[in-house]
Amino acid sequence: MTLSLQGRAVIVTGGFGVLGSALTRLLLERGAQVAALDLNEVPASLVATADFLPLGKVNLTETTSAEQAMTRVVDTFGHIDAVVNVAGGFAWETFESGSLDTWDRLYQMNVRTAIVSTKAALPHILSAGNGRVVNVSALAANKAGPGVSAYAASKAGVARFTESLAEELKQRDVTVNAVMPSIIDTPTNRADMPDQDFTAWVTPEALSVVIAFLLSAEGQVITGACLPVSGRV
Repeated sequence: MTLSLQGRAVIVTGGFGVLGSALTRLLLERGAQVAALDLNEVPASLVATADFLPLGKVNLTETTSAEQAMTRVVDTFGHIDAVVNVAGGFAWETFESGSLDTWDRLYQMNVRTAIVSTKAALPHILSAGNGRVVNVSALAANKAGPGVSAYAASKAGVARFTESLAEELKQRDVTVNAVMPSIIDTPTNRADMPDQDFTAWVTPEALSVVIAFLLSAEGQVITGACLPVSGRV
């Protein structure tokens, strides 16, 4: 069964990356209007259409940049129904030999981007009604292994932000959820972990299907959830 998102205007942050691109394709297939926001320049291969708005050079750690992007989206689509916070980053280093700067950097990339983009989109989402916020946390937020303390702590911040905001908004017709993938099957992860079993990982397409469900009408009964999407890791 294909869950329609016809007429829904969705923000996808980190929209030019592997997961953001896969999610954008799926949402467009299901009838959504999608604005892909990214810190990078718009690739030449991405062309705006009536239902697709790529916006580059958007710094989601800065309020003004995020608010300007949301205004562009509303000017284009007329409304915003949902935001999916994909933007983020990863670093592996032991705590003992690692840098405190890594903690600051991953907070900015993983937590602050989600906070700033949600803050900028929320007035529009509340105005539209029946809104959605979906964040991308990680399984490491629940149980961290060695070398990922800064990453796991930042993704735990995303999870707790999700739960708290869900409680704030659950009587205001907005659901707030997070997905918690294990290892996403991307070219970068394959290059970094060449000896691993890639078939056990979560593909961007599979993770996108879970996110799309949370955005759909059928997903409206779920809020405050941090859903493990672990593949077979």
